[in-house]
Amino acid sequence: MTKDVVSIDGKESVADAIKLMREKGVSSLLVNRRTHDDAWGIMTRKDVVHKVVDPGKDPHDVKVFEIMSKPLITVSPGLALKYCARLMHHAGIRRVPVFDGKEIVGIVSNTDILNAIKV
Repeated sequence: MTKDVVSIDGKESVADAIKLMREKGVSSLLVNRRTHDDAWGIMTRKDVVHKVVDPGKDPHDVKVFEIMSKPLITVSPGLALKYCARLMHHAGIRRVPVFDGKEIVGIVSNTDILNAIKV
């Protein structure tokens, strides 16, 4: 699990999100909730490519909330790795935030799972 989850507000431009992703060296951003009762979202590198670049949109004119996925599938910190992998496979996702009941405490990616395999 990666504990340093980088987040952004949904009202920011995709251009700002790309800049942040490059600065932090990450392939996805957690999109902050607007209120405590709201759901988190996620914006990935794939979202940028498929929803902004491919259709020829200007990333300065597109807001993060327009291309993010929401609501998120999350896992608890104690979930066994094999169940996390199974969930990600069946849901067709490459990363899943870890929610401790109060806040997002990390994110598990398919790379994290691969690196956890003992060989």
